[in-house]
Amino acid sequence: MTDVSVDFLRAVFLGVLQGLTEFLPISSSAHLAIVPQILRWEDPGAAYTAVIQIGTELAVLLYFWRDIWAIGSGWVRGLFSAAAREAHEWHLGWFVIVGSMPIVLLGIALKDVIEQDFRSLWIIGTTLVVLGVVLGIADRVGRASRTIDDLTWRDAVLLGLAQAAALVPGVSRSGATISMARFLGYERAAATRYAFLLAIPAVVGAGLFELQEIPGGSNAYGVMPTIVGTVVAFGVGLAVIHWLLKYVSTHSFLPFVLYRIGLGGLTLGLLASGYLVA
Repeated sequence: MTDVSVDFLRAVFLGVLQGLTEFLPISSSAHLAIVPQILRWEDPGAAYTAVIQIGTELAVLLYFWRDIWAIGSGWVRGLFSAAAREAHEWHLGWFVIVGSMPIVLLGIALKDVIEQDFRSLWIIGTTLVVLGVVLGIADRVGRASRTIDDLTWRDAVLLGLAQAAALVPGVSRSGATISMARFLGYERAAATRYAFLLAIPAVVGAGLFELQEIPGGSNAYGVMPTIVGTVVAFGVGLAVIHWLLKYVSTHSFLPFVLYRIGLGGLTLGLLASGYLVA
């Protein structure tokens, strides 16, 4: 098998992995860092990771297009109409904008640190465990009585700060946002839905920002395998969104908590044994 064929197969595998893990609160970036090492593959690189996430975010855009249209059009109408500024969509548009600012600003300011120091598997293994425990506590103590209609400016800021914690691989964007939302008393379905909407500007922006680096050395697979992996991630991600929203309406996040703790513990154990290299 040629090197090009191997690159394509690995890119497809990682596309499936990205699609499966992006929307679950288990950290797609952690999986894209850990799994290649376990399989003795080259690290796909931060640029590959960011761009392949565009595939899963396109799945969000397609799945939530009605919500996105309602929020976007309502926000634009509010710019010109005082009556429109009384609508929920106007406020929700501002909540998403304000909530996106922390991760965007910190992502730009800490770009080099994120792509180098934060990719240590010691950090990733630790954050998998710690945020798993946080998610478990939040899901257990959350009142689960509030919906997206109950969002406030305070909540928008707090949820935005929580999402920014996902700049550290292993935290999980959805996991951090959902944990904060559960602490604030939001229903599981509402917390999950808002986590998806809040992630769109940040992840699409990060992917577009990293596009310039794809032809260079920060991506192990090159342009075409990355495109294929992104398409695969889109298809798998679309199916996962549909499943997860149905799942959280009747189930807790406990399986994801246990999985995070198990994967984090395994990672730290393999590091300590020397099988994995930080």
